[in-house]
Amino acid sequence: MTIDSQFLLVLSALGALNGVLISIYFWILQPFNISNRFLAVLILMISIRITKSVLFYFNPEITKVILQIGLSACFFIGPFLYFYCVSITGDIKERVVKWKLHIGLLFLFAFSINFIYPYQYNVELWGSVFYKLINYVWLFYIVLSGASITPLFKRLFERKRVIQFDDIWVLSVYLGNVIIWLAYFTASYTSYIVGALSFSFVFYLMCLLVVFKARANKAAKPAKYANKSIECTQADDLVNKLEKLMIEKQLYRNANLTMPEVAKYLAVSTPLLSQLLNDNLKKSFSLFINEYRITAAKKLLTGEKTIKMEVISEKCGFNSQSTFYNAFKKITGSTPAKYR
Repeated sequence: MTIDSQFLLVLSALGALNGVLISIYFWILQPFNISNRFLAVLILMISIRITKSVLFYFNPEITKVILQIGLSACFFIGPFLYFYCVSITGDIKERVVKWKLHIGLLFLFAFSINFIYPYQYNVELWGSVFYKLINYVWLFYIVLSGASITPLFKRLFERKRVIQFDDIWVLSVYLGNVIIWLAYFTASYTSYIVGALSFSFVFYLMCLLVVFKARANKAAKPAKYANKSIECTQADDLVNKLEKLMIEKQLYRNANLTMPEVAKYLAVSTPLLSQLLNDNLKKSFSLFINEYRITAAKKLLTGEKTIKMEVISEKCGFNSQSTFYNAFKKITGSTPAKYR
């Protein structure tokens, strides 16, 4: 094996191995979140598909069972991408077709094909018909997934709209799938290993995205007064003014509300407001504002039965439906639809 081949093997294999580890991480991540479970299985299916590609590329004589497992896993990439996107942008339970039944039927179909037509005795069938079917099923769900996150794409082109990290993450997962699918679909014009390499490339880019997000959060953390505390009387007065401001002005309805803006309304410095929230109320700025947003959302959910979730999230000051869903679940322990 040449040095170039060794480099390709290490780069593509590392992506697949790390993908398996990351899928385990998202599966056991607490608190439980159905979106994380969908993402975990999605990454696992891609990792199995990539592993099969790497093994076949460097050893074309591998057992047909591995090829069959790899292609079968590829069949489920699209569906889990779709349900991940749906679970992020809205309540998964609101879908007409229940996701458990949907995935169950897909598993039954895949199992039947695997049982009736094993790869070992139907090489030509798997290499032509089934291979094309699997890739077009993947593409079909990519299109469905794109349709489900259309609001996220629209927000990218809206002026004066702050794009949340959650939105960027979902779009990255989606576009990463598109890149990997294109790599496999055009493999006959390039190289079979391109699919595995594209996964490694996308995987490490998303890891960098998480690292940069963590650093940005650390750098943006407001500085506290080192050895000073707000007197009880002053703190109580500020809290009363702050709560009155939220109720009367309804500043929380501004999706792009910032701490300096609220501090300006209160006629205090931003660090002082930060200290008040963190030390006296034991809350972050985002949690404090989101609590008012969720309170307003509760009234709309129970008062107007026909109003859509997207309208509620916008009226209450959320940048996106996914942010609204996650904040509601975090604060109330329930989904908006279940609460309604």
